[in-house]
Amino acid sequence: MPALRFGVYCEMQSPPDKSHPELTWEVFRLIEHADALGYDVYSLIEHHFFPTFGISANPLGIFTAVAQRTRRIRLRTLCHTLPLHNPLVLAGEIAQADILTGGRLEVGVGRGHAWLYPPSGLPFAESRGRYEEALELLRLAWSGERFSFDGRYTRVQDVQVVPQPLQKPHPPIYMTGTSGAAFRIAARNGWRICSGGPAPIDVFAEGFSTYRQACAEFGTEPHVGYVRAVFLANDENTAHREAREAILNFYAYNVRPHDSLLDPALQEPMQQAGYGFYASDALQAMKRLSYDDIIDQDLVYVGTPEQVVRRLGDLHSRWQFDEFSIVSHYGGIAPHQAYRNQELFARRVMPALR
Repeated sequence: MPALRFGVYCEMQSPPDKSHPELTWEVFRLIEHADALGYDVYSLIEHHFFPTFGISANPLGIFTAVAQRTRRIRLRTLCHTLPLHNPLVLAGEIAQADILTGGRLEVGVGRGHAWLYPPSGLPFAESRGRYEEALELLRLAWSGERFSFDGRYTRVQDVQVVPQPLQKPHPPIYMTGTSGAAFRIAARNGWRICSGGPAPIDVFAEGFSTYRQACAEFGTEPHVGYVRAVFLANDENTAHREAREAILNFYAYNVRPHDSLLDPALQEPMQQAGYGFYASDALQAMKRLSYDDIIDQDLVYVGTPEQVVRRLGDLHSRWQFDEFSIVSHYGGIAPHQAYRNQELFARRVMPALR
């Protein structure tokens, strides 16, 4: 069985009192720190328009810069919101970043959060079609061959995308989300999946199961990644005392963009586009969680490294994921606390589970 991989995931949540340049350089230095500690991968989401959720509008830009200051860690966008892009332009940008990172790039793909569509001027109804076309166009773009494509949203004749990625045939692809139907696409193509965040892991159970079954059907190797926020300290009381504000902010900042989708006129279009989760009360319900609720439901890991070893070990024995990424920086957390999260997890949790 392959060794469990470990990573760090960051949304670049932006508290009102922190400038965007300050936050960007904070995360840049945390990636350097994660590389020095031996993490396998650092992931950033692509996100726009809603700063509390995240200001990570151009992960490829950050990755190409930080690659010049790191040696080993792999760098993953999780996820590129494909319907927002011209897929052929994005394919070239990803390939250029793969070259500049020395072949350490990994590519996450997804339809993205529903709240990104109204500010982008794209109807929900186009999200699935644009997404599926983009997946096919990325494959064609990275073939290195000239091609034509006559789709609903993209029509091109005799084009070739340059440059080509350093990794052949392309960087590893990760699919995000919860949909079993989408994860079947990942299984068929031999791609990996990664999910998680503030929601309980049971939300992803059907998608994980569908993916593994589909991998067996298509003869591909499954690879499941899971993400969860942590707050670590050398003693439990300190961890809980210091974590409370940051954890509550983590949930509040995650949910705030959903307020833009509460207009009743948006509910049916979201349902029809397969965004029923965003038309439900599930995200708004997260606002009503107290700190004790979050801890009691085991939605984050707060405590000592030894406590997290036990809880993560139990979680892994049940779900058998192949990669676990911590969220170390969120909710206006102090930089030294984010560094401590990464340090304690790397020094005292990772060795116990590898």
